[in-house]
Amino acid sequence: MNTKKLYHDKLFLTTVLLTIAAVVLGGCDLLSGTRAIAERQQGEVIDTDAGKAKYHISWTLHQNVPVPRDAEMLKAVEEQYGVDLDVWNLENNKYESLLDMKLAQGAIPDLFRIRQPQDLLKYQQQGVLAEIPVKTLNTYAPNLMRIIHERAPAYEQAGVIDGRYYGIPVINPTNIYRTPVVYRQDWLDKLGLPVPQTLAEFEKVIYAFTYDDPDGNGVQDTYGLSSEGMNVVFGAFGQIVFADQLYFGTKDGKKAIGALEPEMKEALTYLRKWYKDGVIDPEFVTGENKGGYKHLSHPFINGKIGMTSMGNYYHWIQDGDYEDWHVERGGKVVKSPVQAAFNVKELTAKFPEAKVVFGKPFTGPHGQHGSKGNDMLMSFTAIGADAVKEPGKLEMILRILDEVSANPDPHKAASMTYGVENKHWVWTPTEPRNIAIMPPYDTMFGYQNTIGANIGMTIPLKQTGEREQWAATLHLDQDGIYNALEVATPALAKYGDSLIRLKNKAYIAFITGERPLSEFDEFVQEFMSAGGADVVKEANAWKQ
Repeated sequence: MNTKKLYHDKLFLTTVLLTIAAVVLGGCDLLSGTRAIAERQQGEVIDTDAGKAKYHISWTLHQNVPVPRDAEMLKAVEEQYGVDLDVWNLENNKYESLLDMKLAQGAIPDLFRIRQPQDLLKYQQQGVLAEIPVKTLNTYAPNLMRIIHERAPAYEQAGVIDGRYYGIPVINPTNIYRTPVVYRQDWLDKLGLPVPQTLAEFEKVIYAFTYDDPDGNGVQDTYGLSSEGMNVVFGAFGQIVFADQLYFGTKDGKKAIGALEPEMKEALTYLRKWYKDGVIDPEFVTGENKGGYKHLSHPFINGKIGMTSMGNYYHWIQDGDYEDWHVERGGKVVKSPVQAAFNVKELTAKFPEAKVVFGKPFTGPHGQHGSKGNDMLMSFTAIGADAVKEPGKLEMILRILDEVSANPDPHKAASMTYGVENKHWVWTPTEPRNIAIMPPYDTMFGYQNTIGANIGMTIPLKQTGEREQWAATLHLDQDGIYNALEVATPALAKYGDSLIRLKNKAYIAFITGERPLSEFDEFVQEFMSAGGADVVKEANAWKQ
């Protein structure tokens, strides 16, 4: 996810922030460090400007828009710690390819964001990551590490490879919610169709979306679904296929790659027929996002398809879905109906009468159903190998990371995330007090990047804001299909990328009819021979 962060993505309640303080003050130690040593040693490194050399620290983070070099909050952190922060502006949609290009040129970021958890081992094997001694972690990032220990103990060892710590786990608490299943409500209403509950009902809907002119323009120019909707079809057979990672399920007590399971032949039979009948967008091969913000479904926004499972719940907010706090132009903080966001905002700008509706993942012929769940382990934060070559630099990076990610002071924590109080945000007037973003920032896409705020990592504290309370009413914490293998094994690090390409190529060929379904078992053998057998074997033997 994560992972994974627009200002819409986090609502810092005072009670939550005070929980951070409670965790910091009352929590026990992570791994082998002791609280007394951590507190004492942290106190020894507070002096930041007593003639010490200024560090130049290259920094990677989740971005929706570039971070300006002179961004206000970035400069504030630089002045506080006496450092130069060099933010690498790597477009999130192309993050891995842009990062790998930098690495190939010999440049390694000091604060190293690993967007896909399964890539930690790959980068460690490439020698571009530094080991982070546990004692150093406890000493210089005590707030951050104690929160992980208290709130996500199952993941605190996830970044350990061969007994050494290489990645700080980034746990996204909102990933308890699966991807939504979204339909054009106005199309369903026009055609007199209910939200489908079964695969058979879904088939009826997508054929009507294609052939019964749901947009009323008299032209057959619409389709039922595209690539993201296909995962809900696969989910009706118990698996997820199209994802950035190889999705593992559990079968007979063992881990198995879902895309290789024999029931996928049945799922592909449906998709192949639908493609032949013109029900699937022929451009599904290139995906639903055509650039820009990665969670936008452009064929849905442009009125080309009537169903998708793109993005997260907060990318599909409609006008009035719930009430949230807003700052009026005169400075008064009031609660009012929320406005449409992201996909719905873009959709209704083109089609003002358009409406969307969430449906449950429809049930397949064998009683299975589900949509893609994003792993709680969203990403890793690591340290680049070159950072430890300068004495004291590792410690400085961890101190800054602790400050900007897990500050125990509610006001400082809010400022690190949202900017300057009374300029970028204010507290709401009633308890529990929330953060309300001030205009014009409340409608400014990626404003936190623009001002250089929110440069830290997500911490695993439950989100209890208005948006998350709304999400809970949608029951999106049910029916998610999650990856049974969140981290990489050596074989997966070696073969993963090529296996994903092989899998995608075969599935596209099966769906489009370029390859007969009678060759599915042959594809499985190709996959296993190309390293898949080693991946499956290690997945079932691997102990992180």
